[in-house]
Amino acid sequence: MYLTDRSAPAGADTERGRRRGLRPKVAPVVLVLGTVSLITDISSEMVTAVLPLYLVTTLGFSPLGFGALDGVYNGVSALVQLTGGHLADRVRNHKLIAGLGYGLSALCKPLLLLTSSIGALGTVLALDRTGKGLRTAPRDAMISLSTPSDRQGRAFGIHRAMDTTGAMLGPLAAFLILNAAADGYDAVFGVSACVAVLGVVVLVLFVPGRRHDTVPDGAGARQGAPTDAAGVPQGRPPVRVREALALLRLPRLRALAGCAALLGLTTVSDAFVYLLLQRRAGLAEEWFPLLPLGTAVVFLLLAVPFGALADRIGRHTVFLAGHMALLTAYALLLWAPATPALPFLVLALHGVFYAATDGVLPAALAATVPEHLRASGLAIVGTSQALARFCCSLGFGAAWTVWGYGPALAGSAVGLLCCAVVAGLVLRPKGTTG
Repeated sequence: MYLTDRSAPAGADTERGRRRGLRPKVAPVVLVLGTVSLITDISSEMVTAVLPLYLVTTLGFSPLGFGALDGVYNGVSALVQLTGGHLADRVRNHKLIAGLGYGLSALCKPLLLLTSSIGALGTVLALDRTGKGLRTAPRDAMISLSTPSDRQGRAFGIHRAMDTTGAMLGPLAAFLILNAAADGYDAVFGVSACVAVLGVVVLVLFVPGRRHDTVPDGAGARQGAPTDAAGVPQGRPPVRVREALALLRLPRLRALAGCAALLGLTTVSDAFVYLLLQRRAGLAEEWFPLLPLGTAVVFLLLAVPFGALADRIGRHTVFLAGHMALLTAYALLLWAPATPALPFLVLALHGVFYAATDGVLPAALAATVPEHLRASGLAIVGTSQALARFCCSLGFGAAWTVWGYGPALAGSAVGLLCCAVVAGLVLRPKGTTG
């Protein structure tokens, strides 16, 4: 779906562009959704940047307690993704379901000001991640359905680059607020809530709702067929749960979901990576909120190039290369001397990991999942990955508490290497670039 001027016949601008050989490189809806994600990520990353230090040093949580909360923070969205993806396909209104998710997360931010116990914090974080789970699959489905299959990597790369701009600005804002405000953590949570509301407003006003549009060549729908805002042909009956679950019969989707889960089991969460880096490098606490900024800068610079590269040489190749970058970061945290260069090297490799995996994985589904089930397919793969990372957070927190962070990270590194080898064999291309 390319957005067209309301006064012109549907598909007129796109057809003229094709005759001139000037197909737009990215649909406008991708840019608008990127803007929404940018604003929302400023809000989310302000909290994420200070939460580990706030919980461990201010509230006195143990690594096991923090691992449990971090697992909730990253794992609850996994279960909700399936619901969000199915609802979006069933009602054929991806904007509505995504908007509910963004709105729920915005409502949770002020509640952080009122909680301090592990139970209350766990509940608030679970609600926040419920919102993320609801919005992720419908948002990615809108991106996928608005883009030809041979440009999926580029489109997701552009969206992730804009999203990461917010991830870069969020920790910077948190750092400035912590150093300027007397009650720094409360100020961070309050400003985060205001920014989250702005993201919801942009979504409501500027992301298109149901429309009749023309799906571009290569997107998979019959050319010129009337569609809604999700690019789904009008008149199709509502999607049933059985139909969505039948996607698991697709061999390529099973392979992607299985490998995403396998690798997720050994992917240490961002918060733990930053805590490990702070301890290994001996960084002062006031610099901790800036660590995610290093990851975000590299992610921002490389998301689009890696997405375009994945379209050309194969998405599985770039995806696995990203995990090798993460494995190298683990090795540096384990064995490299605590030199001034260590934080820069680890954060650079962490950013490479995200640039090579975060948008490439959903792009790999474009040629596999039918359009009317695109959100459900994205949710299945995203859920498998998020549940695995939930288990990894719990396991890593427990291993750190019992044996220390060194053995815990070494175990994750060995596991990641073994899982990457298996994933490389499973995802070996068979005449496709996915």
